[in-house]
Amino acid sequence: MYLRRAFHFFLGTWLVMGLVSTARAEVGGRVTVGDFEIDATEVTIGRFRQFAEATDLKTAAEESGGGFEWGSGWERRAGWTVYRPFGSDPASLDEPAVHVSWQEASAYCRWRDGRLPTAEEWRLAAYHEMREAPVGFENGRVYRYSSGDTPDGMNTRDADPWPRHAPVGSTRPGANGIYDMGGNVWEWIADRRGAEALTAGGSWWYGRDQTTSEAMQWKPADFYAVYVGFRCAYKPS
Repeated sequence: MYLRRAFHFFLGTWLVMGLVSTARAEVGGRVTVGDFEIDATEVTIGRFRQFAEATDLKTAAEESGGGFEWGSGWERRAGWTVYRPFGSDPASLDEPAVHVSWQEASAYCRWRDGRLPTAEEWRLAAYHEMREAPVGFENGRVYRYSSGDTPDGMNTRDADPWPRHAPVGSTRPGANGIYDMGGNVWEWIADRRGAEALTAGGSWWYGRDQTTSEAMQWKPADFYAVYVGFRCAYKPS
């Protein structure tokens, strides 16, 4: 079961070792990991809108009246869609695209000449540092968290500046210079098990333990919720 308890939101400014960070990653950038490339950030609302307009896609969340949030069980929220994740206009089109099913995420990646990453690829990118001279990381090491030895800097239910998901690239980059492989939003993975598909990384509504490799979760492939987004993988350019 992928349900969570209620928790307290934490508000504030992103503080990392006493410094206020205003840095943002370039949206749409890719990182080479081994024999594939992967998006440096989660797919954004703005980029998903380009795809939907080009392909005349209307998401299942739009068709059904809204996506899901956990309350006393999974509850549909009227008007919550990829373009209005919490029922109102987003603060930024660089927020992650959520309320998107596995099928819709896969279609977006194909449109970008990519695909969803496999579980093996996702783990490699998230936890196995492959850069030759990484700052703050060690080449060849496999970390428990995508952020390194500790979960510091991730957007989870633990104390951090974001009461909900953050615009992509707002958090501290993790292994391989990739953003939000732990926390922010769950990410759809290519792997299927019948009618279910795998998700990885945890989200802003989950604790740090849900961001580890062993915490990947199976969800119905046609599921869509405010906690679930995605990124794409590609052949090397």
